[in-house]
Amino acid sequence: MSAPVLVINSGSSSIKYQLVDGETLEASTSGLIERIGQAESILTHRHAGEKHQATAHLADHAAGLEAMVAAFEEHGTPLSEAGLIAVAHRVVHGGERFVQPVVVDDEVEQAIEELSALAPLHNPANLEGVRVARKLFPKLPQVAVFDTAFHATMPERAHLYAVPSAWREEHGVRRYGFHGTSHAYVSRKAAELLGRSPKEVNVIVAHLGNGASVSAVERGRSIDTSMGLTPLEGLVMGTRSGDIDPAIVFHMHRQTGASFADLDAALNKESGMLALTGQIDMRAVEAAAASGDRSAQIALEIYCYRIRKYIGSYIAALGGADAIAFTAGVGENSAEVRAGALGSLVALGVHLDEAANAAGGPVISTPQSPITVMVIPTNEEGEIASQTAALLRS
Repeated sequence: MSAPVLVINSGSSSIKYQLVDGETLEASTSGLIERIGQAESILTHRHAGEKHQATAHLADHAAGLEAMVAAFEEHGTPLSEAGLIAVAHRVVHGGERFVQPVVVDDEVEQAIEELSALAPLHNPANLEGVRVARKLFPKLPQVAVFDTAFHATMPERAHLYAVPSAWREEHGVRRYGFHGTSHAYVSRKAAELLGRSPKEVNVIVAHLGNGASVSAVERGRSIDTSMGLTPLEGLVMGTRSGDIDPAIVFHMHRQTGASFADLDAALNKESGMLALTGQIDMRAVEAAAASGDRSAQIALEIYCYRIRKYIGSYIAALGGADAIAFTAGVGENSAEVRAGALGSLVALGVHLDEAANAAGGPVISTPQSPITVMVIPTNEEGEIASQTAALLRS
């Protein structure tokens, strides 16, 4: 590796990691630590095509990262010998302050902590990983790469909410958008597939996983995206409701007496496809729909309809699109969802090739389609490593 970067994505009870070349974006090693703080934690480590799994009690993130270091020593190249140029961290919310990757110091740590008010489910866990890694790798630069940064180019017409000015000015209420590293990577790869520069094309990216968002990328810059102040806005997701009338929150509070914390949890963790079908895995939903389950059939229609509305609106916002790119777990693997999401967009220049769609692409539109439709595997860790290497070069 010419620019090896250890990429860490720290969750509340998990740590994902990859050793990635910041120049080629290739990963030599990856892993996942689950159930941190529980009686039995699980570490899954992959290197050179081999999978290694172990269980142990990992009390906290410090113990988790120490177990990761031990896994590298036992299976593959020890991190002390890997020639690391940096440790890079995915941080969900950068607010208006962080619109580019940044080398972490005490001041940056404090700012990320303050931004936890905007992302209470994510930033504290991301920050825990940063703090532990700074102690574990004290001689290496620690770089924070923010999910929101790619969308910092949105114009005011897209990011401002029509709410009291004090909300915007004193409390940071605006649309920020998320999945930025995925949208950046996939929109750039879409331009490559077209044989053109990102600055020459307009691309709509549909990142469809358990979390899901759509973005409108105009000549390499995000001009709109479906997620908002938090990742709750926009598409129907695995456990998130997506767009709803805000008054529903107050209605349910009055009707049931539920606390706002309970309602927040319900909309983020108990809604979406889970609420409509009892399932989170789209493969299970599609199987149920195929077997005649009416609730699953309706849920798929709702899911695809919401995507289709956003894609159609973004074709209008861009004044025409050159490409639509599907990515992430559902976007890359579900031909049914892709077809459903594009079903009535022929009038807007989308002509789906059914055989190519069933085969998974990379191009799933007909040669005559004015808008090229693609399936592009995302590489968020590679994008984080690339941005980290570029920051250190500069």
